[in-house]
Amino acid sequence: MTIEEKLIAGVQQAVKALYDLEATPQQVQLQKTRDEFEGQLTVVVFPFVKAARKSPEMVGDEIGQYLTQNVADVVAKYNVVKGFLNLVISDAPWIALLNQINAEEKYGFTPVTEQSPLVMIEYSSPNTNKPLHLGHVRNNLLGSALARIVEANGNKVVKTNIVNDRGIHICKSMLAWLKWGNGETPESSGKKGDHLIGDYYVAFDKHYREEVKQLVAQGMDEEKAKQEAPLIKEAHEMLVKWEQNDPEVRALWKKMNEWVYAGFDETYKMMGVGFDKIYYESDTYLEGKEKVMEGLEKGFFYRREDGSVWADLTAEGLDEKLLLRSDGTSVYMTQDIGTAKLRFQDFPIDKMIYVVGNEQNYHFQVLSILLDKLGFKWGKDLVHFSYGMVELPNGKMKSREGTVVDADDLMAAMIADAYEASKERVKQTSMPEEEAREVARKVGLGALKYFILKVDARKNMLFNPEESIDFNGNTGPFIQYTYARIASILRKAKEQNIDIPAQLPTSISISTKETELIQKLNQFGAAIRQAGTDYSPSGICNYCYELTKAFNQFYHDFTILGEENEELKLFRLSLAKAVAKVISLGMGLLGIEMPERM
Repeated sequence: MTIEEKLIAGVQQAVKALYDLEATPQQVQLQKTRDEFEGQLTVVVFPFVKAARKSPEMVGDEIGQYLTQNVADVVAKYNVVKGFLNLVISDAPWIALLNQINAEEKYGFTPVTEQSPLVMIEYSSPNTNKPLHLGHVRNNLLGSALARIVEANGNKVVKTNIVNDRGIHICKSMLAWLKWGNGETPESSGKKGDHLIGDYYVAFDKHYREEVKQLVAQGMDEEKAKQEAPLIKEAHEMLVKWEQNDPEVRALWKKMNEWVYAGFDETYKMMGVGFDKIYYESDTYLEGKEKVMEGLEKGFFYRREDGSVWADLTAEGLDEKLLLRSDGTSVYMTQDIGTAKLRFQDFPIDKMIYVVGNEQNYHFQVLSILLDKLGFKWGKDLVHFSYGMVELPNGKMKSREGTVVDADDLMAAMIADAYEASKERVKQTSMPEEEAREVARKVGLGALKYFILKVDARKNMLFNPEESIDFNGNTGPFIQYTYARIASILRKAKEQNIDIPAQLPTSISISTKETELIQKLNQFGAAIRQAGTDYSPSGICNYCYELTKAFNQFYHDFTILGEENEELKLFRLSLAKAVAKVISLGMGLLGIEMPERM
């Protein structure tokens, strides 16, 4: 039993013995004792005052006496402040807890079993006409962190990606490559495939704008010019050929997409994210049409005079939603329905989480209702993990197009900044160049990931590379540096042939500051559960930062390797080891690697 479980059981026994009250575990409210009072845990006594027919102070005093007499192995002493019973916990339970933290491989995690619910999480959702950009970085980091947190809460997790690999935007890149590419390939150009195709998407736009400008100069209305420009007409003709399975168009489409996927894979690998299953809109849009027609037959949807198919959601307080155009072509909603159908065939999904920007809030409101109408058991309760925009200060790390921030450029710049920031330390430690580069990779990417994930996902944010790489304050490098410091202490202990026991004796006498640090470690499981409930990676960031600050305060106040009392030295080494372990587990949930040296 945990300290909290023993106390809850003790309070239940106390109110039964004292007031003949059968209290449920939920009625026993435990909270951390406020800093200005003595104690580590506080019992709120107000729920028992009515049954006791006594003042809150008297009830607190009676329960406190009962606990010191009957749960003496846990409660050393107590004090009462109004309706709050503050408990000072004995040293032995804290040391037993420390032993448990060091013994359990994944302390704080809920094990996944065969009976665990299956949660599917969709994130990334790139287009195959351009490289991943800063918006995708936030999406991928949030999605992959959320997947780890949901799994740490005892769920089976399937990570999925839906790739937008069809449509007019894809044809624009293809057409531009045919016109101006001269057979250029990633190999011949030395460019990543996604960057190469992105360049042709930009080239199309440049030539298209010029054509529109010329038509307007000739007296044509701008809107009409946009429709009549030769390039856009050719792109539409190519899309029709694609829809008709034209072998040449399909072969080109396949070849160029493969270049892009190879480029994406490099970016995903560098970012440390991955997927269990990737779906492609070229496969799902026809499935969506079929499902919409099924809904039409069942009377869920209706057809207008022009042949288009709609869903009337006015009864749900929304509007009417287009599902199939009059020419029979699908819209995004149709594709999402088709993707849902394929996923439900592939996996027994209990819950579906979509990691998509907040500009799509309404889309997912509608999708939830439509999927529920069409019989998907998780449709009604689907989760739209909605996040805000992310931007960089003006002039910072602009991409080759000059309009968006390229993910590869951003990560490379962060790693380079980390290397520059650590150059002086590297000289002092005589760290080999190869190791210094690897540490810079972990620190640069850790800075990027932590800075993005520490912000509440629902908020828009400004990513400042200089702030993120700081080794002080609420940053990834600050936490990584603390971990490396502990690793250094443990290495020195090993060099001195100090063997840290797996189980410490519980008879050691420890200080209040040390019990507070163990108590902070004990809150890790609760932080994981809260982050899972709130779908909030930022909660894990906050926990890791608070734990790191607490350890640094402990390290400032106490000596570890210099401690003369051998028993106390082993205890503090064991405590430092547990802190490093929990920091590593917490940051691991965020996809952040921990360097052993910095």
